Amino acid sequence: MDTAAATGLTFRDATDADVDALVALIESAYRGDSSRTGWTTEADILEGQRTDPEGVLAVIKSPNSRLLTVERDGGVVACCQLEHRGDHAYFGMFAVSPALQGGGLGKVIIAEAERHAHETWGVAEMHMTVISAREDLIAWYERRGYRRTGKMTPFPYGDERFGIPQRDDLQFELLVKPLAQPAE
Repeated sequence: MDTAAATGLTFRDATDADVDALVALIESAYRGDSSRTGWTTEADILEGQRTDPEGVLAVIKSPNSRLLTVERDGGVVACCQLEHRGDHAYFGMFAVSPALQGGGLGKVIIAEAERHAHETWGVAEMHMTVISAREDLIAWYERRGYRRTGKMTPFPYGDERFGIPQRDDLQFELLVKPLAQPAE
């Protein structure tokens, strides 16, 4: 684990009181001019919102889900959704503050999410979906051990809760990673 990136991090489950801070974090990482500070921006392919308070609260309240919240110095700096889906876990709603991107924080968080899913739920795989046009992001996940499956699902065109597409070829690709058995 990148100890420099991990210094001073606290991992905890999100609560109702975190909703506004988490929505602001997720929006800042993916939409608008603030997202251009980091490299995860979707501002060129999607406008509008990335999530809303109802969507974040639904993840917090779901019995099979948790919204892992990452704090440093008392402030929320990152988050990710983990959802138990039988033999695998789903990883989503991943956001790192744009000002902190590129320093190894994302690697630390995804490794902790994988560890948690494997240890807590005993799952053998982590699944996620990524907009297939996001080649740089997919390459980042591939360097973390995820593989492209070629399985696509359509983007929800017309549902502005997921943003306003700026192109007509958006779809999600399923990425999968086997979670290693801990060494004995």
